Amino acid sequence: MNIVKRKTKVKTIINTTIERHPVPILGIDYKVKIIYKNIKITEIDVENKTIKISLPNRYKKMNNKEILDLAIDKMYEQVAKVEIERAMEKTRIMLGFAPEEYEITKMKSLGMCKDNKITINPNVVKYSRKVIDYVVLHQYCHLKYKNHTKAFFEMLQRYLPDYKTCEEILLNL
Repeated sequence: MNIVKRKTKVKTIINTTIERHPVPILGIDYKVKIIYKNIKITEIDVENKTIKISLPNRYKKMNNKEILDLAIDKMYEQVAKVEIERAMEKTRIMLGFAPEEYEITKMKSLGMCKDNKITINPNVVKYSRKVIDYVVLHQYCHLKYKNHTKAFFEMLQRYLPDYKTCEEILLNL
């Protein structure tokens, strides 16, 4: 009899979900479902345009907005490692040169180039691959031209003829 009650409790906990506003990944909005389970660490699974975040039961009574935001930020960092590396390599091959180093770190802007080092914000993965490629190319152009000169924009135009579309996407959001 005790086992039957326990199974019912677990079933109720597993089926408790909370939906959150959409989260963009590579330009596609994903629904977020929070599921409370009898687990020790947070788990994230992405499938069918849904991000399922499984949280330990101990978080059920807490304000989990901060925990959820941390989980989503961590997910962005993991996606960014792959996508920014892809864009950096693609741009390196296209241009024939590369920065001395690059890093992925949160900051106010999506990208920065200073002292031959490119820094990209992991939140760039909220946008499509084309926009990610634009942000990386923009920073590569700064390796040659420190300011937004005519030559800088000519270089952007040469390697990404419709770069203005990407700029508009970023300016409108």
